[in-house]
Amino acid sequence: MSGLFRLRRQQPVLPEAITLEIAGREQRIVLRGNPQARRYILRVPSDGGAPVLTVPKGGTLATAREFAQRQRGWLAGRLGERPEAVPFAEGGVIPLRGAAYRIVAAGGLRGLVRAEPAPEQEDDKVGRLLVPGAAEHIARKLTDWLKREARRDLERAVAHHAAALGRTPTALTLRDTRSRWGSCTADGRLSFSWRLVLAPPSILDYVAAHEVAHLAEMNHGPRFWAHCRRLAPHTEEARDWLKREGGRLHLYG
Repeated sequence: MSGLFRLRRQQPVLPEAITLEIAGREQRIVLRGNPQARRYILRVPSDGGAPVLTVPKGGTLATAREFAQRQRGWLAGRLGERPEAVPFAEGGVIPLRGAAYRIVAAGGLRGLVRAEPAPEQEDDKVGRLLVPGAAEHIARKLTDWLKREARRDLERAVAHHAAALGRTPTALTLRDTRSRWGSCTADGRLSFSWRLVLAPPSILDYVAAHEVAHLAEMNHGPRFWAHCRRLAPHTEEARDWLKREGGRLHLYG
Protein backbone atom coordinates (compact mmCIF):
# COMPACT_ATOMS: atom_id res chain seq x y z
CA MET A 1 0.00 0.00 0.00
CA SER A 2 1.35 3.40 -0.90
CA GLY A 3 -0.56 5.08 1.89
CA LEU A 4 -2.54 7.08 -0.61
CA PHE A 5 -6.28 6.59 -0.68
CA ARG A 6 -7.90 6.32 -4.05
CA LEU A 7 -11.03 8.48 -4.17
CA ARG A 8 -14.10 6.74 -5.45
CA ARG A 9 -15.76 8.37 -8.41
CA GLN A 10 -19.15 9.40 -7.18
CA GLN A 11 -22.31 9.35 -9.28
CA PRO A 12 -23.02 12.98 -10.20
CA VAL A 13 -26.20 14.54 -8.88
CA LEU A 14 -28.64 14.78 -11.75
CA PRO A 15 -31.60 17.13 -12.04
CA GLU A 16 -35.05 15.57 -12.01
CA ALA A 17 -35.56 16.30 -15.70
CA ILE A 18 -34.29 18.12 -18.76
CA THR A 19 -36.29 19.89 -21.46
CA LEU A 20 -35.85 19.57 -25.22
CA GLU A 21 -37.71 21.04 -28.15
CA ILE A 22 -39.45 18.18 -29.93
CA ALA A 23 -41.51 18.90 -33.08
CA GLY A 24 -41.84 22.55 -32.10
CA ARG A 25 -42.92 21.85 -28.52
CA GLU A 26 -41.08 21.86 -25.22
CA GLN A 27 -40.82 18.26 -24.01
CA ARG A 28 -39.89 17.29 -20.46
CA ILE A 29 -37.63 14.22 -20.16
CA VAL A 30 -37.26 12.60 -16.73
CA LEU A 31 -33.74 11.50 -15.75
CA ARG A 32 -33.24 8.30 -13.77
CA GLY A 33 -29.78 7.35 -12.53
CA ASN A 34 -29.19 3.59 -12.44
CA PRO A 35 -25.83 2.24 -11.18
CA GLN A 36 -26.58 -1.16 -12.77
CA ALA A 37 -27.26 0.27 -16.24
CA ARG A 38 -24.47 -0.06 -18.80
CA ARG A 39 -25.76 2.45 -21.31
CA TYR A 40 -28.16 5.34 -21.78
CA ILE A 41 -31.72 4.16 -22.46
CA LEU A 42 -34.63 6.36 -23.55
CA ARG A 43 -38.19 5.06 -23.36
CA VAL A 44 -41.67 6.51 -23.82
CA PRO A 45 -44.24 5.20 -21.30
CA SER A 46 -47.56 4.12 -22.76
CA ASP A 47 -49.47 5.70 -19.86
CA GLY A 48 -49.00 9.26 -21.12
CA GLY A 49 -46.17 10.07 -18.72
CA ALA A 50 -43.04 11.98 -19.70
CA PRO A 51 -40.25 10.13 -21.54
CA VAL A 52 -37.67 8.61 -19.21
CA LEU A 53 -33.90 8.65 -19.84
CA THR A 54 -31.89 6.13 -17.83
CA VAL A 55 -28.38 7.36 -17.01
CA PRO A 56 -25.80 4.62 -16.32
CA LYS A 57 -23.13 4.60 -13.63
CA GLY A 58 -20.58 7.30 -14.37
CA GLY A 59 -22.97 9.09 -16.73
CA THR A 60 -23.10 12.87 -16.82
CA LEU A 61 -25.78 15.46 -17.42
CA ALA A 62 -23.96 16.72 -20.51
CA THR A 63 -23.79 13.25 -22.07
CA ALA A 64 -27.41 12.56 -21.16
CA ARG A 65 -28.48 15.75 -22.91
CA GLU A 66 -26.38 14.92 -25.99
CA PHE A 67 -27.89 11.43 -26.13
CA ALA A 68 -31.41 12.82 -25.91
CA GLN A 69 -30.63 15.35 -28.64
CA ARG A 70 -29.50 12.55 -30.98
CA GLN A 71 -32.77 10.71 -30.32
CA ARG A 72 -35.05 13.67 -31.10
CA GLY A 73 -36.31 12.16 -34.37
CA TRP A 74 -37.08 8.80 -32.78
CA LEU A 75 -38.70 10.51 -29.80
CA ALA A 76 -40.92 12.68 -32.01
CA GLY A 77 -42.10 9.56 -33.83
CA ARG A 78 -42.90 7.64 -30.66
CA LEU A 79 -44.70 10.58 -29.09
CA GLY A 80 -46.72 11.03 -32.27
CA GLU A 81 -47.80 7.38 -32.20
CA ARG A 82 -48.90 7.48 -28.59
CA PRO A 83 -52.65 7.86 -27.96
CA GLU A 84 -53.65 11.28 -26.68
CA ALA A 85 -55.01 11.80 -23.20
CA VAL A 86 -58.80 11.95 -22.86
CA PRO A 87 -59.97 14.55 -20.34
CA PHE A 88 -63.07 14.06 -18.25
CA ALA A 89 -65.10 16.55 -20.26
CA GLU A 90 -68.30 16.74 -22.32
CA GLY A 91 -68.11 14.42 -25.32
CA GLY A 92 -65.11 12.39 -24.15
CA VAL A 93 -65.36 8.60 -24.46
CA ILE A 94 -63.87 6.61 -21.58
CA PRO A 95 -64.00 2.97 -20.46
CA LEU A 96 -66.02 1.88 -17.45
CA ARG A 97 -65.64 -1.76 -16.41
CA GLY A 98 -64.25 -2.38 -19.88
CA ALA A 99 -67.18 -0.86 -21.81
CA ALA A 100 -67.12 2.46 -23.68
CA TYR A 101 -69.14 5.41 -22.34
CA ARG A 102 -69.53 8.96 -23.61
CA ILE A 103 -69.48 11.77 -21.04
CA VAL A 104 -72.67 13.83 -21.24
CA ALA A 105 -73.41 17.02 -19.30
CA ALA A 106 -76.83 16.29 -17.80
CA GLY A 107 -77.51 19.82 -16.58
CA GLY A 108 -79.19 20.70 -13.32
CA LEU A 109 -77.51 21.62 -10.09
CA ARG A 110 -78.07 18.43 -8.16
CA GLY A 111 -78.12 14.72 -8.76
CA LEU A 112 -75.78 11.79 -9.08
CA VAL A 113 -73.70 10.57 -11.99
CA ARG A 114 -75.64 7.91 -13.90
CA ALA A 115 -74.27 5.25 -16.24
CA GLU A 116 -76.56 4.23 -19.09
CA PRO A 117 -75.21 1.21 -21.02
CA ALA A 118 -75.44 1.30 -24.80
CA PRO A 119 -78.68 -0.15 -26.20
CA GLU A 120 -78.15 -3.56 -27.76
CA GLN A 121 -79.48 -2.41 -31.14
CA GLU A 122 -76.90 0.38 -31.53
CA ASP A 123 -73.87 -0.36 -33.70
CA ASP A 124 -71.25 1.74 -31.92
CA LYS A 125 -72.00 0.21 -28.48
CA VAL A 126 -71.17 3.41 -26.58
CA GLY A 127 -73.12 4.08 -23.40
CA ARG A 128 -73.63 7.41 -21.65
CA LEU A 129 -72.26 8.79 -18.40
CA LEU A 130 -74.68 11.53 -17.35
CA VAL A 131 -72.90 14.05 -15.12
CA PRO A 132 -75.02 16.75 -13.43
CA GLY A 133 -73.90 20.30 -12.75
CA ALA A 134 -71.90 22.90 -14.62
CA ALA A 135 -69.41 21.84 -17.30
CA GLU A 136 -66.44 23.08 -15.27
CA HIS A 137 -67.31 20.60 -12.50
CA ILE A 138 -67.59 17.51 -14.71
CA ALA A 139 -64.01 16.35 -14.12
CA ARG A 140 -64.25 16.55 -10.33
CA LYS A 141 -67.72 14.98 -10.10
CA LEU A 142 -66.89 12.16 -12.48
CA THR A 143 -63.58 11.41 -10.75
CA ASP A 144 -65.28 11.28 -7.35
CA TRP A 145 -68.00 8.99 -8.72
CA LEU A 146 -65.48 6.65 -10.36
CA LYS A 147 -63.57 6.38 -7.09
CA ARG A 148 -66.75 5.45 -5.24
CA GLU A 149 -67.57 2.84 -7.86
CA ALA A 150 -64.00 1.48 -7.68
CA ARG A 151 -64.20 1.21 -3.90
CA ARG A 152 -67.50 -0.65 -4.10
CA ASP A 153 -66.16 -3.13 -6.67
CA LEU A 154 -62.89 -3.64 -4.81
CA GLU A 155 -64.50 -4.06 -1.40
CA ARG A 156 -66.77 -6.75 -2.87
CA ALA A 157 -63.89 -8.55 -4.61
CA VAL A 158 -61.57 -8.33 -1.58
CA ALA A 159 -64.27 -9.64 0.77
CA HIS A 160 -64.90 -12.60 -1.54
CA HIS A 161 -61.24 -13.56 -1.91
CA ALA A 162 -60.36 -12.91 1.74
CA ALA A 163 -63.18 -15.24 2.86
CA ALA A 164 -61.93 -17.92 0.46
CA LEU A 165 -58.40 -17.57 1.83
CA GLY A 166 -59.47 -17.32 5.45
CA ARG A 167 -57.69 -13.98 6.00
CA THR A 168 -58.92 -10.52 6.96
CA PRO A 169 -57.39 -7.26 5.68
CA THR A 170 -57.13 -4.39 8.14
CA ALA A 171 -57.86 -1.53 5.70
CA LEU A 172 -58.55 -0.73 2.05
CA THR A 173 -57.45 2.53 0.46
CA LEU A 174 -57.52 3.95 -3.07
CA ARG A 175 -54.67 5.77 -4.77
CA ASP A 176 -53.67 6.91 -8.26
CA THR A 177 -50.20 5.43 -8.63
CA ARG A 178 -48.48 4.70 -11.95
CA SER A 179 -45.97 2.19 -10.61
CA ARG A 180 -48.37 -0.49 -9.30
CA TRP A 181 -52.04 -1.47 -9.40
CA GLY A 182 -52.17 -2.62 -5.81
CA SER A 183 -50.12 -3.23 -2.68
CA CYS A 184 -50.31 -5.01 0.66
CA THR A 185 -48.46 -4.09 3.83
CA ALA A 186 -47.24 -6.48 6.51
CA ASP A 187 -50.08 -5.38 8.81
CA GLY A 188 -52.73 -6.23 6.22
CA ARG A 189 -53.46 -2.85 4.68
CA LEU A 190 -54.49 -3.13 1.04
CA SER A 191 -54.17 -0.29 -1.44
CA PHE A 192 -55.43 -0.17 -5.03
CA SER A 193 -55.49 2.16 -8.01
CA TRP A 194 -59.01 3.51 -8.48
CA ARG A 195 -58.41 3.29 -12.25
CA LEU A 196 -59.05 -0.45 -12.06
CA VAL A 197 -62.75 0.39 -12.35
CA LEU A 198 -62.03 1.44 -15.94
CA ALA A 199 -60.71 -2.04 -16.81
CA PRO A 200 -62.80 -5.16 -17.49
CA PRO A 201 -64.14 -6.66 -14.23
CA SER A 202 -61.85 -9.70 -14.52
CA ILE A 203 -58.82 -7.42 -14.28
CA LEU A 204 -60.00 -5.73 -11.08
CA ASP A 205 -60.86 -9.16 -9.69
CA TYR A 206 -57.35 -10.47 -10.40
CA VAL A 207 -55.63 -7.48 -8.75
CA ALA A 208 -57.87 -7.88 -5.70
CA ALA A 209 -57.00 -11.59 -5.53
CA HIS A 210 -53.30 -10.81 -5.98
CA GLU A 211 -53.19 -8.45 -3.01
CA VAL A 212 -55.37 -10.70 -0.84
CA ALA A 213 -52.94 -13.55 -1.56
CA HIS A 214 -50.24 -11.38 0.02
CA LEU A 215 -52.13 -11.61 3.30
CA ALA A 216 -50.89 -15.20 3.39
CA GLU A 217 -47.55 -14.80 1.60
CA MET A 218 -45.67 -11.47 1.62
CA ASN A 219 -43.58 -12.47 -1.38
CA HIS A 220 -43.90 -13.66 -4.97
CA GLY A 221 -42.77 -17.22 -4.35
CA PRO A 222 -44.45 -20.44 -5.52
CA ARG A 223 -46.84 -20.57 -2.56
CA PHE A 224 -47.99 -17.02 -3.23
CA TRP A 225 -48.75 -17.76 -6.89
CA ALA A 226 -50.55 -20.95 -5.89
CA HIS A 227 -52.87 -18.88 -3.66
CA CYS A 228 -53.31 -16.24 -6.36
CA ARG A 229 -54.18 -18.73 -9.11
CA ARG A 230 -56.59 -20.56 -6.84
CA LEU A 231 -58.41 -17.31 -6.06
CA ALA A 232 -58.21 -16.03 -9.65
CA PRO A 233 -57.82 -18.83 -12.23
CA HIS A 234 -57.61 -16.11 -14.91
CA THR A 235 -54.36 -14.77 -13.39
CA GLU A 236 -52.22 -15.24 -16.50
CA GLU A 237 -54.74 -13.64 -18.84
CA ALA A 238 -55.17 -10.67 -16.50
CA ARG A 239 -51.42 -10.16 -16.14
CA ASP A 240 -51.03 -10.19 -19.93
CA TRP A 241 -53.85 -7.64 -20.28
CA LEU A 242 -52.27 -5.30 -17.75
CA LYS A 243 -48.92 -5.49 -19.55
CA ARG A 244 -50.54 -4.70 -22.91
CA GLU A 245 -53.31 -2.31 -21.97
CA GLY A 246 -52.81 -1.19 -18.39
CA GLY A 247 -50.82 1.91 -19.25
CA ARG A 248 -53.73 3.29 -21.28
CA LEU A 249 -55.87 3.56 -18.16
CA HIS A 250 -53.71 6.51 -17.09
CA LEU A 251 -54.64 8.44 -20.25
CA TYR A 252 -58.13 9.17 -18.93
CA GLY A 253 -58.92 12.14 -16.75
